[in-house]
Amino acid sequence: MNWFTLLSTLAFGPGALAAQLRFSCSQLLVDRIDPLVNPGQVPSPHLHQIVGGNAFNVTMDHNAVDISQAATCTSCQFTEDFSNYWTAVLFFRARNGTYKRVNTFGNGLGYSAANGGQTVYYLSSGKVTAFKPGFRMVVGNPAYKTEAEARKNPALQFTCLASPMTRSGYRYSFPTTTCAGGIMVTVRFPTCWDGVNLDSPDHQSHVAYPVNRNCPSTHPVRVPEVFYETYWDTRPFNDKNLWPTDGSQPFVWSFGDATGYGNHGDYIFGWRGDALQRAMDANCQSDLIQDRLNCPTLKSQAITQANRCSIQRRVKEDLDGWLKELPGSGMK
Repeated sequence: MNWFTLLSTLAFGPGALAAQLRFSCSQLLVDRIDPLVNPGQVPSPHLHQIVGGNAFNVTMDHNAVDISQAATCTSCQFTEDFSNYWTAVLFFRARNGTYKRVNTFGNGLGYSAANGGQTVYYLSSGKVTAFKPGFRMVVGNPAYKTEAEARKNPALQFTCLASPMTRSGYRYSFPTTTCAGGIMVTVRFPTCWDGVNLDSPDHQSHVAYPVNRNCPSTHPVRVPEVFYETYWDTRPFNDKNLWPTDGSQPFVWSFGDATGYGNHGDYIFGWRGDALQRAMDANCQSDLIQDRLNCPTLKSQAITQANRCSIQRRVKEDLDGWLKELPGSGMK
């Protein structure tokens, strides 16, 4: 049993896994906009890294145009997937108090050619109902400050990578030692939907995690599990002479969280037509070792082509140099 099958078994139960799509989405944009939590606000309070379709915008009303029709390219390998997936951005805080943005890099398990971004998964445990146009959700909470709070979302975790194959030592806070292969951050979304609302005021109440692997009566519709991994290239900062003198870990999320407990992720569905439903119904299986997309019902593109899909930043600010403060640190 490989690590991915093991991970899926823990989530769904022995022999229950039906479909497992695994694919690369290259970096689309790094910018201070957030159409879910801060729609229409430019700049938003903190920086995000986004992958997926190029219809991503400052405002993305779920009652407006289907983003799969508005987008003209996607940074994901499956060309019918114009969804958007995003997280906060990781920063390194040096001993002198300045900050340096940490880049993402391609997953070493088959996606090294990717221009950063994320590895995206869609998993199912039997029959599932694909999301509807306009569907969106958020998991996690940037305001969380304790491990007890973070554990409310059991699969928003960190892994200190010894190599691309590392899949042990999951933790809810930032690693406290140097990581030879960088830091992997995982975000796993709920799999039960209320069947009615495409969104909710907190962007979370319309979905729920299963209880004993069963959807609660309030959220009876089982949907695919959206799961992504982001590889953060912390390797350039492994020199302990740059770390705080007290030996504490030096990484901080773009919203100022130095614990890691505020880890969170955002999702807007954007598969074109019935593409995702077809893939789930066909029980498409990605091959972990040989990296075969292995889903004949879907159209795909090479990672090198996916790398070409990007959009221009709306907020013009220095994101590459050593910064005296985090972008947006003065906003509340």
